[in-house]
Amino acid sequence: MHNAASVSASLGSVGLCRLFGVSWPWSLAAGLGVYLGTTINGIYMKLVKMALWRYMRHGSNIPSIFAQTVKLHPNKPALIYEATGEMWTFTQLDEISNGVAHWARGQGWVSGDVVALFMESRPLQVALWLGLAKVGVEAALINFSLRCDPLLHCIGVSESRAIVFGAELADAILDISSTMSQSVVRFCTGDLSAEQLACLAAQPLDPILAAAPKHPPSPCVPPKGMNDRLFYIYTSGTTGLPKAAIVVHSRYYRIAAFGYFAFRMRSDDIVYDCLPLYHSAGNIIGVGQCLIHGLTVVVKKKFSASRFWEDCIKYNCTVVQYIGEICRYLLSQPVRPAEKQHKVRLAVGNGLRPSVWEAFMERFGVAQIGEFYGATECNCSIANMDGKVGACGFNSRILPNVYPIRLVRVDEDTMELVRDSRGFCVPCRPGEPGLLVGRINQQDPLRRFDGYANQDATKKKIAHNVFKKNDSAYLSGDVLVMDELGYMYFRDRSGDTFRWRGENVSTTEVEGILSNLLGQTDVAVYGVAVPGVEGKAGMAAIADATGSFDCSNFLQNIQRVLPPYARPVFLRISPHVDTTGTFKIQKTRLQREGFDPRLTNDKIYFLNTRGARYEAMNEELYNAIVEGRMSL
Repeated sequence: MHNAASVSASLGSVGLCRLFGVSWPWSLAAGLGVYLGTTINGIYMKLVKMALWRYMRHGSNIPSIFAQTVKLHPNKPALIYEATGEMWTFTQLDEISNGVAHWARGQGWVSGDVVALFMESRPLQVALWLGLAKVGVEAALINFSLRCDPLLHCIGVSESRAIVFGAELADAILDISSTMSQSVVRFCTGDLSAEQLACLAAQPLDPILAAAPKHPPSPCVPPKGMNDRLFYIYTSGTTGLPKAAIVVHSRYYRIAAFGYFAFRMRSDDIVYDCLPLYHSAGNIIGVGQCLIHGLTVVVKKKFSASRFWEDCIKYNCTVVQYIGEICRYLLSQPVRPAEKQHKVRLAVGNGLRPSVWEAFMERFGVAQIGEFYGATECNCSIANMDGKVGACGFNSRILPNVYPIRLVRVDEDTMELVRDSRGFCVPCRPGEPGLLVGRINQQDPLRRFDGYANQDATKKKIAHNVFKKNDSAYLSGDVLVMDELGYMYFRDRSGDTFRWRGENVSTTEVEGILSNLLGQTDVAVYGVAVPGVEGKAGMAAIADATGSFDCSNFLQNIQRVLPPYARPVFLRISPHVDTTGTFKIQKTRLQREGFDPRLTNDKIYFLNTRGARYEAMNEELYNAIVEGRMSL
């Protein structure tokens, strides 16, 4: 017997006609499909909302919800660490996180204090933030690729009282050791010698946790509820350095639960999580299925295209996570027997191109793609529940107020909101690109916007008088387009950010770092499209009036201070960089000309990562890149 979800997912609008044995016009069939889609979307939203209200009434939070999961599955594998094969049952994860809680109490930390976590992905990272949450301490999950000033900023903006870092990142801590506040207590997990620890002024954490009590800690005072802070996840934005997005307990539950229901996960699913645990995708969409729904999650230290399917076979994974680039990397691999011998039925993620989408499903035999859209802090997440190729989600055009999000018109040059004669935002028509916004209601757990640690950054993401007088709405910063049926498609990232290698890159942040490296030289950083490649590649236009720019020295310097995804793929060396009357760098012309050497007399260089050097761009190299013969 077909239920509504399976009907919508497996048949689509036209298939519904066949199911009911009628030959209706396509428009009528499409209408019925949209009606069912609206109903299903509303049902899943209602399920999550009802659960949240119940937990809020009972004074629950993520640790208490996890405690219920432990009772249901005490001896079931919770987390498996692919790098070592180490497996923790739900009871073991509970006990290790209890040890973390007792250690935190012993440090004198109280509810509301913050501890930074800076390490590569591993199960201990989950135990650390979960254990801290058991006593009301909030974790700041820092991107392990960050170095120098951005790393210092992330520690400072969260007002962290301590930092726990992995031994593999000792060099990054050493670089900031003399400039980091001495009040920030340092703990290291992993193997470092006593001499190395002394040099870093750090204490070894592993023996402390091994000796810590394993029984549950006493409740924190005051107790934390669903609308209180759980941890911080950092997101790049237009303000320059990373912003610490506030994740409250209800937001964690909402994201994880909606993924579970929307994509019809099952209690016996095993999730392959190869995404970094400092991201909401890896730590909430992935690990959240373990903590809240009792699924086993395999934690991968680092994504490997060559080992992906072998890992899935080894651990009997049925669900995998992706970002668009991951699927493309897998398709670029040579054909292997393992790619059809796995049990994976569902791939969940975002950023999947339509061309890659169908090729991925066909080649690897994955039956369902669970594409979604949503930033860590946003209140306008959407999901593609029925497999519409290319769509990142759906919102009803029949009953739009069920989920009050809109695409609104913006000025293409300034990205300012376009308003009508009454001062309200102008909704986009089907097929018209617009900025995605979501109405804010702090009393509704699905409509909340909790913002960032920095209040100025929070205010910049809120607009007023959007839908009606005196209302407020969250500004996503992303341009999407909706079709006639209500399916939504991602178009672009507005403002001073772009997405590359699955990461959001702040142009303002990179400009500041490069300018400082080059003695405060004018630098314009922007993203440029490369045919057949997901996201936008970073390009830096650098002012060099003397002709003394040294590509080799420049590359050595940026490798020290910038993570790989933020390093410019293309350079444009120019006598000067255009600025406005208020000294704001103008990028419109630069973005339009891109890296085509035929459009400028400026010198253009390409970062050949295999050769570890910048190469001068000529027409032959340009053609090789745009035709896909030169790999990025």
